[in-house]
Amino acid sequence: MTIQKVLIFDSGTLINLSMNGLLYILPELKKTSPVRFVITEQVKYEVVDRPIGVPRFELGALRINDLITENILELPEAFEVSSSEISSRTQKLMDIANHAVQAHGKFVKIVSDAEISCLALSSILSEQKIENLIAIDERTTRLLAEKPKNLQKLMSKKLHFNVSLDLKDFHHFKDFVFIRSTELAYVAHKKGVLHVRGPRALEAALYATKYKGSSVSFDEINVLRKM
Repeated sequence: MTIQKVLIFDSGTLINLSMNGLLYILPELKKTSPVRFVITEQVKYEVVDRPIGVPRFELGALRINDLITENILELPEAFEVSSSEISSRTQKLMDIANHAVQAHGKFVKIVSDAEISCLALSSILSEQKIENLIAIDERTTRLLAEKPKNLQKLMSKKLHFNVSLDLKDFHHFKDFVFIRSTELAYVAHKKGVLHVRGPRALEAALYATKYKGSSVSFDEINVLRKM
């Protein structure tokens, strides 16, 4: 079977969909397209293995685990990609990202292994000529690829003091393509698989993703509403 496209999920996007009761759109979307959904072991640890024994988060973890059991969410082994290969490339990318921002003479950690493991897997799949996207809601990692110069402003705002930025190795991030839970909700609505009806259904779903962690602006939501 020819693989047309793969969508790699970061933890935050899955948690966002779970918190908004929207995980059901994933199996529905799989019915409408040949896109395959995949998560790394690092992401699985964050959304299933770690929270599954915590009462507050257990239901969400079980719901996501069901998607893995049902093969809606696949693991990299399905594409003959080993955990060790992902881990090695993840470490390389993390070293670059986490040595790019300095404050008071010390490097600032700006990314985690789960989100960067998604980039690592994406780069491996791209080398296999498999078209792929990364579903990630967090702004920092997306800026690495889309607008790295904006990282200095973002991190200075987060830390409440000015930081310095070294971009010399950022070419390693330039080819990644991202979407957010917001766009997934939009696609679900357009394909008729969003189980909410009425003239305000799309708007409600888009805002719900924003308020559960998707770094989408009000202007971007307005554009999606009108499309």
